Amino acid sequence: MNAYSDALPADIRGYHLRTKHAPNRYALGPAFLDWTSQPSPFRRFEGARLIALPLSRGPETPFPGPARDPAPPDAAALGLFLELAFGLSAWKSAEGSTWAVRNNPSSGNLHPTEAYILANALAGLSETAGLYHYAPQEHGLEERARYEAAQAIPDGGFLLALSAIPWRECWKYGERAFRYCQLDAGHAIGAAAQACAGLGWRAHVFAAPSDDEIAALIGLDRADAFHRREEEHPDVLLWIATDGAPPPVINVGALLAEPRTFHGAANRLSEDHDGWPLVDRAVRLCHKAGSTVPEPPPALPAPSIDGPAIGEVVSRRRSVQRMDGVSTLPLETFRLTLAATLPGAEPLMSAFPFAPRLSLVFYIHRVEGLEPGLYLLARDAEMAARLRAACHADFEWAPVDLLGVPLFRLRAGAHEREATKFACLQPIAGKGCFAVAMIADFDRALTEEGAFAYRRLHWEAGLIGQVFYLWATAAGLAGTGIGCFFDDEVHAMLGLPAGETQFQDVYHFTVGGAVEDTRILTLPPYPEERRRP
Repeated sequence: MNAYSDALPADIRGYHLRTKHAPNRYALGPAFLDWTSQPSPFRRFEGARLIALPLSRGPETPFPGPARDPAPPDAAALGLFLELAFGLSAWKSAEGSTWAVRNNPSSGNLHPTEAYILANALAGLSETAGLYHYAPQEHGLEERARYEAAQAIPDGGFLLALSAIPWRECWKYGERAFRYCQLDAGHAIGAAAQACAGLGWRAHVFAAPSDDEIAALIGLDRADAFHRREEEHPDVLLWIATDGAPPPVINVGALLAEPRTFHGAANRLSEDHDGWPLVDRAVRLCHKAGSTVPEPPPALPAPSIDGPAIGEVVSRRRSVQRMDGVSTLPLETFRLTLAATLPGAEPLMSAFPFAPRLSLVFYIHRVEGLEPGLYLLARDAEMAARLRAACHADFEWAPVDLLGVPLFRLRAGAHEREATKFACLQPIAGKGCFAVAMIADFDRALTEEGAFAYRRLHWEAGLIGQVFYLWATAAGLAGTGIGCFFDDEVHAMLGLPAGETQFQDVYHFTVGGAVEDTRILTLPPYPEERRRP
């Protein structure tokens, strides 16, 4: 229970400041892990019809895609999309415990994110349009609501809605959990976009719908949607274009007027437990009203690198606990990875319509042909100019010749110690090929976009993290998101003024050679007999 619940912050800046870690004080979390109340990672709707989805082998599209021709929008393709985006990648077993890992990354493998789709009538699914909840353990769709009409949305695709159950993160991380829920939403957007690329489809985030509209659309405004202290909140609505065309105009109000009948009731995720008022407060502070549609950055086509198959990359992706401290990353792979994080870069960043608000500070340890040191990727030139004015005056800002990738060296020299120290003393930050701190244009985003910007800053960070995860895996290495870091220590290293919130650190990441734990047994995610050739 939050000991300071009688003094909740008045705004989201207050939440951010209160939930920072520091070397002498960590953000408030549970005193111990109460295993009796550990929440289930699997949401189910008891009483709803479960439709088993096909399990296919593939796709064979080389990473990063996209596939040359769109896959036909049938039940098999839908099943493959959902497996690649949100399905299980393996079961793990060690010392009498068994747990699942998924294709979409999650902080602490706790998976607060849930996925819903709204699709027109489809052979093998339903004769009418329907709202479905994806059940990853069963690899099936639960029919949450059935429409009277066969068509409820435009042709050429379907709607994907993502939501969050903060309690899953609060159980382990306490007050900082709201940050991790938003990072996971960004990971999930990236997972959906990469799954689309494997099928020749495209993902588009809708910026306009409000939280209330999304909640009503997927039934989160109903009493049967969740249990006490296990609230599920809307995050984001996407259009999955199965014909590769630009997204249509979606009138959520008209969709809500379509007659439909709901089925099922949400399962209880854990025994009764105390709440975390600060996280509930953050949810309310960041509630999104309807907004205007931003002008998306121009698309940057993905490079053709003839990489491993997308399905192989997605299913092999893992967060790792240890890195070897000796593996190196080829310079060209590093360049392509950075290019894939730029605004509009296909296939992941092109799904995100919001203006770029993050610059990336790299600790380069072992990148072939690049001197170790502190570097900055200027994903937005205007932000980089203001960041330069605020940082240490003795930084070099020496441009690096990376064929159009705007990377600058700030300071040469080894930075393993700083990377480790600032990532809550986690050795993986110093033993990788590189580590990165994601610095947000914090005050500007909140001023121009309101408190909702806090969520979408973390979505952008999580989406970039998914780029790193996938490109690291394709290169035969591994990536790990680092949610524990000393925010203000990073700011001090950069020379940012203490006590100001113009720029803020929101996420760390590291890429390197994994050290596998041989004590853990890896098992297939689903029975092999369910897979089709």
